[in-house]
Amino acid sequence: MENKYCAIYLSGTGNTRFCISKLAKLLDENAPIVAIEDSAAVSAVKAYENIIFGYPVQYSNAPKMIRDFILENKELWRGKSVLCVATMGAFSGDGAGCSARLFKKCGAAVLGGLHLKMPDSVCDSKLLKKSREEKLDIIRRAEKKINRAARDIKSGKYPRDGLGLFPHLIGLFGQRLWFYGNTRSYSDKLKIDRSKCVGCGVCLRLCPMKNLTTENQTAVPHGRCTMCYRCISQCPQKAITLVGEEVVEQYRLENFVQ
Repeated sequence: MENKYCAIYLSGTGNTRFCISKLAKLLDENAPIVAIEDSAAVSAVKAYENIIFGYPVQYSNAPKMIRDFILENKELWRGKSVLCVATMGAFSGDGAGCSARLFKKCGAAVLGGLHLKMPDSVCDSKLLKKSREEKLDIIRRAEKKINRAARDIKSGKYPRDGLGLFPHLIGLFGQRLWFYGNTRSYSDKLKIDRSKCVGCGVCLRLCPMKNLTTENQTAVPHGRCTMCYRCISQCPQKAITLVGEEVVEQYRLENFVQ
C-alpha cells in the first residue's frame, strides 16, 4: 500500500509552494496541500501520518511562524512522520534541520530533509539578483532535484539535506549565530512609505500573520512580520520594504512558471 501524504507549507513569493506542490503530487497525487495560515492546516496534520513540511530559510533558520506552528501544536506531532523541505536563495547549512530538531522534540519521526535552491525573493536588496534566464535555470535544476528525490523516496531512500552535526555547524557558524537576532522573534522592521501607499488593502489580504491594518487610508504594520516578503512582492505601489530602503525587484514565481 502506498504512503499517503499531506503537505503543509509557508510560502511568500511562491517558491516553497511550487516545490512542495511538485513533490507532494509526485509522492501522492491525492495529497492535500495546505498553507500554514489556513485553518485546515491543523486538521490535515491530525488526519495524516506522513507530512511534507516546507518553508523558506531565513538567515539559516526556520521562520518564526514555522517554529511557533510546530511548538504550539506539539501534541499533534507524536507518532507522525515528517519530511522537512527548505527552500533558499543561496545556502542554509541545516535549513531542514532547524525544524527537524523541533519535530523530534515533539515526538515525531523525521523521515529526511530536502534543500532546494530557488531564485532570490528578497525584493528590497540587490544581493543574489540574477537575470530571467538564470532564474529559469535555477527553477529547472530544482525541478530535477525534486523528481530525483521523489524517485528515491518511493524506493525507500530519503534525502538527508541539512540533517546531522556537520550541516548544523555550517548553519550555526555560517549565518545563524551572527544573525540570530533577526529571526529570534517576529520582525518590527517592516516599513511603509506613506508617500507611496494608497491604502489599497492588498498587503492586508496577503499577510499570513494578519500583521497589517489600514489607518487613515495607509497600511500600518504591528510588529509581527514573519519576513515572508509576500506583501513586498505584490504591493502595486512598491511602498513596502523590510531589509532595504527601496524595492529593487518584485519577484513572484508565478511570473516565471505557469
